[in-house]
Amino acid sequence: MTLYSSSFCGACTSTRETLERIAPLVGERVAWNEINVADDPAASEAAGITATPTVVITGADGVERMRAAGVPTTEHVLRALAAALP
Repeated sequence: MTLYSSSFCGACTSTRETLERIAPLVGERVAWNEINVADDPAASEAAGITATPTVVITGADGVERMRAAGVPTTEHVLRALAAALP
């Protein structure tokens, strides 16, 4: 799971809090990554990121399973994770 964020983004803070609530539920089954679009514009551009926050969930096979621009709900993320986990 990757969160694409920016430094002065209030919605990014809310999204980070949502993901932090989910982290204990999935433990080490999910690799967490955050990319600040200003710090790594090449990675953000390669991923097609046009807004922050954007959460991207990729399966173990490298296929994107979910993309949510804006603040996703806990339920939305949990359902996407359940579909992506082997």
